[in-house]
Amino acid sequence: MANKNLNAAKVAKKDEFYTQLSDIERELQHYWQHFRGKVVLCNCDDPYESNFFKYFALRFNQLGLKKLICTCYNGSPVTGNELRIHFPGFDEEPKKIAYKVEITEVKDENGDGAVDLSDVRYLLQNDKNVKSILKTGDFRSQECIELLKEADIVVTNPPFSLFREYIGQLMEYQKKFLIIGNMNSITCKEVFPYIQDNRMWIGPSISSGDRKFYVPDDYPLNAAGCGIDSDGRRFIRVKGIRWFTNLDHNKRHEDLDLVCRYSEDEYPTFDNFDAIEVGKTSDIPYDYAGIMGVPITFLDKYNPEQFEILGLSQIGCHDLCPDTKRYNDYKEITRATDKPTGSSGGKTNENAVLKGKGTKKTYYLGPNGEIVHSAYKRIFIRNKHPQAL
Repeated sequence: MANKNLNAAKVAKKDEFYTQLSDIERELQHYWQHFRGKVVLCNCDDPYESNFFKYFALRFNQLGLKKLICTCYNGSPVTGNELRIHFPGFDEEPKKIAYKVEITEVKDENGDGAVDLSDVRYLLQNDKNVKSILKTGDFRSQECIELLKEADIVVTNPPFSLFREYIGQLMEYQKKFLIIGNMNSITCKEVFPYIQDNRMWIGPSISSGDRKFYVPDDYPLNAAGCGIDSDGRRFIRVKGIRWFTNLDHNKRHEDLDLVCRYSEDEYPTFDNFDAIEVGKTSDIPYDYAGIMGVPITFLDKYNPEQFEILGLSQIGCHDLCPDTKRYNDYKEITRATDKPTGSSGGKTNENAVLKGKGTKKTYYLGPNGEIVHSAYKRIFIRNKHPQAL
């Protein structure tokens, strides 16, 4: 149900999802070695309101950052919720204006012996040199592109509806990055080549379950998992969330432990492509040298020294990429089955969809009346070092 919120955000552009500090801390602990002496840009984050800004401001000295730059866009619904920053020439009423903050030093401003958020608040409210107004704050604007050029590493939660465009810009300017998004985005024709070519991979801290995101006060809470926390902040839960990065981490080089042995009975081939179907990553056989179709969640365990990614099954019209076409020459993969799983299902005509109650599997009537299972998207892989039988 939470994914319906994601769809609604795409249509209404209400994708101001704010990441929890705990999720940021769990992921960033794997990359500290990459940040010393670097300029970090958070270009989809309202300064002070964003947990990304808070994370790097609090650890500015610990990480040895050279500079931290944060920007927000014009009309951001959360600007000024926690910290009202006055700009000369603007009324005292909280204006949803775009602005940036550039920090090159974080000191113990209040003299209490520690650097904390009160010091950051003091810095933003009293040092006019760290903040300035932007025209729009849109990451695609020329003023923000200039900031991108200056940055060494980009860390943020970009708008889900603009994920493909955002990734494309990072690649165009050859930036290091760590961003959060939806797992299904990797099946987009604009994104998957980066995965296949090992120009982008999955971060280590999230591999299953949903994630809690804070949303603006006017965001509808009409699905399971939504709510208001003890601090009065509205939140939703979204499934399929992953970190995407081109910063190296240790988990990426750990071999997947393979314990299954190949047999024809256990691993059927696809009807229209010479590859075997592997329904779970844990079921990948250790002794199979041919092509295998595996779930996209295989990428959580992907080690480029152990496996080769060959391609992707046909890309259909899914929620995040409605205009996506076939990525390559691989056909849509289907596998015949005797009957749909579940306790019910009915058929009305040749094009009827038979859905097993309580399952996610969908079945279509074939040309001869047979029931054909339309498989989930599959990544085609090959084991680089299969063990001998």
